[in-house]
Amino acid sequence: MVIGVFDSGIGGLSVHRALVDKLPGADFIYLADQAHAPYGGKGGEEIVELTRAGCMRLFEAGASLVILACNTASAIALRRLQQTWLPSYRKQLGRAVNVLGIIVPTIEAATGLPWEHEAERRGDKVERLDVLGVFSTPGTARSRVYEIEIDKRRQDVAVFSEACPSLAGLIEDNAPRDALAKVIAGHVETLSKRIGRAPDRAILGCTHYEITADLFRDALPAGTPLIHQGTATAEAIARYLVQHPEYDPGCGGTRRFLTTGMPGPQNALIEAFWGAPLSFEAA
Repeated sequence: MVIGVFDSGIGGLSVHRALVDKLPGADFIYLADQAHAPYGGKGGEEIVELTRAGCMRLFEAGASLVILACNTASAIALRRLQQTWLPSYRKQLGRAVNVLGIIVPTIEAATGLPWEHEAERRGDKVERLDVLGVFSTPGTARSRVYEIEIDKRRQDVAVFSEACPSLAGLIEDNAPRDALAKVIAGHVETLSKRIGRAPDRAILGCTHYEITADLFRDALPAGTPLIHQGTATAEAIARYLVQHPEYDPGCGGTRRFLTTGMPGPQNALIEAFWGAPLSFEAA
């Protein structure tokens, strides 16, 4: 069996890279739904159906576990799929399969608390708020998942989201670095003006954005910590596999890359991030 990694495009490779580094012996299949990317501006039902189709493709290819390396899919589709589709699909396949997302590990990393923790509601005034900025797609920003879930756990963290409608598409299309830097700087400035100051920490709440993490660091005040979704997810999945041996990650070190879009070599930005040339097969 293998671990499947799904994203609307190439951004999920940032999570995939961290998973490979953490679990070098495991077998992986990556699926990019580039024919329908980006997901951030799509409606909820369309995102659910596209995500379900991607998961099915990976399960059919032998995955026992699929990681949604996409914030939009994790925020909008994951719970629906877990509750209304997976139970019957498991029976149909006759084996253990599951779908997990990247938002839970990210929130655990942002709060320093387990997902199960819920803060006691107190009337005491918080002396100093930790201001957390979240840069994301419009779909993730509309879901308010980071605001809602972090507020449940930490009363001393204020979350402000900044939707970046064009950024994932620009990264997908191999836009020049100076163009990406200008867009990123504009979003950092907009968010900082809305907050009244720069955020204390930031989440790059779209896996594409990790590929341009250095440009976010340049735009934010020096030393602003970034919460890395790939690292947080890889740590969480490694723990999950220990706790759930029914999901076999394989042991051959296989790497396959599939796309619903144009197969072949990927763009230079992705190759530089991955550290080697990448060629995708047709899904």
